Amino acid sequence: MSVSHEYAETHEVFNQVPPLDGANLYRVDLPLQEWTRRFDGGWAEARIEAYGALAGGPLMAAGFLANENKPVFKSHDRYGHRIDLVEFHPAYHQLMAAAIEHGIPSMPWTDSRAGAQVARAAMSYMHSQAEAGSGCPLTMTYASVPALKLQPDLAEAWLPKILATQYDPRNVPMSQKAGVTIGMAMTEKQGGTDVRANTTKAYPVGIPGPGQAYELVGHKWFCSAPMCDAFLTLANTDKGLTCFLLPRHRPDGTRNEFYIQRLKNKLGNWSNASSEVEFRGALAWMVGEEGRGVPTIIEMVSLTRFDCMVGSSALMRQALTQAAHHCAHRKVGGRVLSEQPLMQNVLADLALESEAALALTMRMGKALDNPHDAQEDKFARLVTAVGKYWICKRAPAMINEAAECMGGAGYVEDTILPRLYREAPVNSTWEGSGNVQCLDVLRALSKEPGVLDALFHELGDGHGDARLATFIGNLKAGFADTSDIQYRARQLTEDVAVALQAKLLLEAGNSLVSDAFIASRLGQGGRVYGTLPRGIDAEALLARSTPHLV
Repeated sequence: MSVSHEYAETHEVFNQVPPLDGANLYRVDLPLQEWTRRFDGGWAEARIEAYGALAGGPLMAAGFLANENKPVFKSHDRYGHRIDLVEFHPAYHQLMAAAIEHGIPSMPWTDSRAGAQVARAAMSYMHSQAEAGSGCPLTMTYASVPALKLQPDLAEAWLPKILATQYDPRNVPMSQKAGVTIGMAMTEKQGGTDVRANTTKAYPVGIPGPGQAYELVGHKWFCSAPMCDAFLTLANTDKGLTCFLLPRHRPDGTRNEFYIQRLKNKLGNWSNASSEVEFRGALAWMVGEEGRGVPTIIEMVSLTRFDCMVGSSALMRQALTQAAHHCAHRKVGGRVLSEQPLMQNVLADLALESEAALALTMRMGKALDNPHDAQEDKFARLVTAVGKYWICKRAPAMINEAAECMGGAGYVEDTILPRLYREAPVNSTWEGSGNVQCLDVLRALSKEPGVLDALFHELGDGHGDARLATFIGNLKAGFADTSDIQYRARQLTEDVAVALQAKLLLEAGNSLVSDAFIASRLGQGGRVYGTLPRGIDAEALLARSTPHLV
């Protein structure tokens, strides 16, 4: 006896979450709207909102494709000629083209009005939610501008194409392109973060000195985005470590002596090609003062570290968006998850973490918008390291908790959560790991006059909150005691970050958010998310950050 075909379907599909496909990432994010306006980026709102529609729609879909189809290294063509090409899925090029055409790498430099860095950060924040790997070459192209401006002759030749809003992925000389991208190659096998251990040598082709041509011989253990048109890199001259701009092609159109050894097989960041390379007499031009390579390239690194803050904040926000949306529709025990007290505690805690990260990031953007203000310059010098350390450290655990809110659905590749989780550690490691950032905080405070004063000027007296005032007083005492300050560097850096976040939230005037943050972060909070103290309106906090499709 055969079973009737009517029993082929064994069950009805129900209690499933509606898709977020096509959600405008700006419209569904009230905190992003408020913090963008608060720090002078509101004039670009129409532009930001337009990119939000792209990021939540076609770019979100492209992000899945770009990560499912990793870049492939082609060392030789079919005839045996060395070509050193990296091939990408069309979705990757779609992501790059959208970002460049909308000015993400160029906006603050081509339209430098107040709030330009903040507006650009808002757009990058949404782009990174759709796909973070493409953010690497976008960030480096954006961050290369201040370093190249130290060498006016090179800047005159390269900046018009770096700042162009045209994407051209072809491997052809710069002279044949309307727009170019810039990469970075700093670390070597024996040194890693300790770039002063680098062994790559630079030999003058003719007259030595800034802006002059050299040939570089050596290797780089990490070269980010080897398909870029040129790279800022470090090599030793007779006067020490020096910065150079190394293009993929020589002026006569022939390929440079730049050889990709292999692509890195990374934990995450799959869409982006990171590589090992060798310079075998590669032609490059000196940027900045000879022997001052680290201070020169720090002009770039300070901005790439800022983008680590932007990127980690973005990953946290997208994880929160997914978890809050899931819990707003999924029922357990006949009751929607987001209506259940313990889940409200968890989600509200995640919402606080996300908004505090965004607030500090956008405040950093405001500082970058005012580089000629002495207070803002000192603030940026310190908070680049503080924010990079703290926000990037918080992201992996926060994303893990968000995935757990979704149960098994958050652990499978059909959702974006596994990709967000894999992506999170790169920002805490890239451009200097946690210890490097914390030691940089101490270096800035001890060696650069006025930085500590700028910090406490920013923090003020607690802004009317006794808990914050006490915390700031303890922080001052912590810095005054220098006996074992390196040992305590992580704790001090964390305290600076949390104090700044509390102050920013207080200033913004939303007591719902600031009271909950101060009670949970400056008080005796728990050690995992979901341990908010009693008396907090978790339901209202959750409503503030749950996406409402419009």
